[in-house]
Amino acid sequence: MSKAESFDIVSRVNMQEVDNAINQTNKEISQRYDFKNSKSEVTLEDGNLKIVADDDFKLRSVIDILQSKLIRREVPIKNLEYGKVEEASGGTVRQLIKLKQGIDTDTAKQIVKDIKNLKIKVQSQIMDDQVRVSGKSRDDLQEVIGFLKQQEYNQDLQFTNYR
Repeated sequence: MSKAESFDIVSRVNMQEVDNAINQTNKEISQRYDFKNSKSEVTLEDGNLKIVADDDFKLRSVIDILQSKLIRREVPIKNLEYGKVEEASGGTVRQLIKLKQGIDTDTAKQIVKDIKNLKIKVQSQIMDDQVRVSGKSRDDLQEVIGFLKQQEYNQDLQFTNYR
């Protein structure tokens, strides 16, 4: 009798790498000539990124710098959810960027539905903020992983605990 194989589908952001990217972004802002005498900065508050800048143009520049640092550190920018740009004190603007950790319920249901539509002999179940897929054949599991990598869920998916 063969035992069941399984893997988990998760969506996580490495917070240490995010912190490193924020530090690099703030350092670059302090050194760049076009940000001289600027109040622009990026901070991490309650798992969200808060960007403060002098105006919309500088805010876009700070976001571009931050995204390049995140990409370089292999942090998925698909997991960033941008809030609206708000007026802040002192004539500045700010924007909150939420970091998506875990798979939300609607996306998890869509993943499970897509896996069932494949007609492969695997079972998938939602467990908190992740989806576990199990089956008897490793080939079936790898086929599911290959299929999910081709799909677009507005979130970066990682495949862990492959056993």
